[in-house]
Amino acid sequence: MSALLELKGICKVYGNGIYANREVSFSVNAGEIHALVGENGAGKSTLMKIIYGMEKPDMGEIRVNGKPVSFASPQDAMAMSIGMVHQHFMLVESLSIVENVALGYEPARFGFINRAEARRKVEEIMKLFDLNVNPDTRVSDLSVGLKQKVEIIKALYRGARILILDEPTAVLTPQETTELFARLKQLRDDGYTVIFISHKLREVMELCDRVSIMRKGEMIDTVNVRDVTQQQISAMMVGANYSEKLDKAPAKPGEVRLRVKDAACVNRFGKRVVDGVSLTVRAGEILGVAGVEGNGQNELVEMIFGLRKPLEGKIEALGKDVTGLSIRRLRELGVAYIPADRMTLGLATTMSIEDNIFATKLGDRGLYRGGLLSAGRMHERSQKLVEEFLVKCDSPQTEVEMLSGGNMQKVVAAREFGDDIRLFIVEQPSRGIDVGAAKFLHEKLIEMRDAGCAILLVSADLDELFKLSDGAVVMYEGKISAYFPDVTQVSESEMGHYMLGVKRQTDEEIGRVYHA
Repeated sequence: MSALLELKGICKVYGNGIYANREVSFSVNAGEIHALVGENGAGKSTLMKIIYGMEKPDMGEIRVNGKPVSFASPQDAMAMSIGMVHQHFMLVESLSIVENVALGYEPARFGFINRAEARRKVEEIMKLFDLNVNPDTRVSDLSVGLKQKVEIIKALYRGARILILDEPTAVLTPQETTELFARLKQLRDDGYTVIFISHKLREVMELCDRVSIMRKGEMIDTVNVRDVTQQQISAMMVGANYSEKLDKAPAKPGEVRLRVKDAACVNRFGKRVVDGVSLTVRAGEILGVAGVEGNGQNELVEMIFGLRKPLEGKIEALGKDVTGLSIRRLRELGVAYIPADRMTLGLATTMSIEDNIFATKLGDRGLYRGGLLSAGRMHERSQKLVEEFLVKCDSPQTEVEMLSGGNMQKVVAAREFGDDIRLFIVEQPSRGIDVGAAKFLHEKLIEMRDAGCAILLVSADLDELFKLSDGAVVMYEGKISAYFPDVTQVSESEMGHYMLGVKRQTDEEIGRVYHA
């Protein structure tokens, strides 16, 4: 079978002389779902940016239908029927579905936008995806799963026959993931080609026909999914035998370290996004918070960590009333925080790794000599943390923006993990990072739990939540809709029903999380 899209000898070198792609060859066939996997920093994102016209290769050739092509922009790629759905959606929240899908590609009649024709074309594609929503609905009113469908519909509307999906299931429930896979298989059967980028190898095995594995900027192999095991793919990714098994002994909960009572807050439109939430987290346990994004989890965490003032309620941490307390004071008490958005809240990307690591530690007298910050002590400690957290970089003086997403996450972790942490709030710790990096962070969290730290874990990835959590709550529309004292007693599918609002426990059942 001749390749629909083919890359030969692709090289991309950045200014510091580091090869993001080295002699990479990659091809996909019409009517297949082709996975691309690899560790963070393996070169996947750069390769996809080259295919989509966001980057130009320094060497190599791209062919579509056997003909050489050159892309100077995403518009050039779209003209060759290549579309991409980014992990972070590129939608205008205030516009309707039709307006988002047709934006920049509106059909015209007599020199004016033909809104009726745009609507007809959008509705036609919506039927293909069984999207039974009014096309005039504002995107801001859609769930995360529906927003993703709109992104795919937008790419198809613009003529995409090759669809690149970057971590498409990162924010979906099991039910939404199942539905997405059914639609993608339908597209494949209709002759479309899908390039599926994911760190979830279980999904690769379930969905894809072939898988290409990258490591350290090079293409290691392309194999039929039916001919390999998940373990073999992992070994090719990391260059060694890899085990998913996570050693986790039963929790030994101690005193309450976090107590939230009837907490509520509103968004900028005055809508209650957290509505009467109560919960407790004890020393030596991990309490998971599940939920589809946008159901109040992020705002709850921001209230706990002093980033947002509660409208109502009370928050106690480490035996003190910390409602409205400053972030600095919370850190002094022994509270640490890994935010979901590492780029905006977690890091100053134009600063060095070392500067980011010590940004929250300027009160540490161990960094001073003679009353002044000691550069030598900072260099020594940052080098030790870079090595301990396996951050791939030239040195601790490397600017954070030069790192891959997974290594950025490791820098955040290196700053936040510590022996003096008594309460740890962690959001989406493994989003967008490879299996090896994810397991490393998971093991660190288990170590902290076993050392007596109380951990509140917010994750949209149910696989991660089930691996790490001892108990879990589910949030839906700003409220707790379920509490499970032991996550081993509930299935991912059942939890998905609570996340979607299909099921809800009684107030008495939910109340146990606060009185635990």
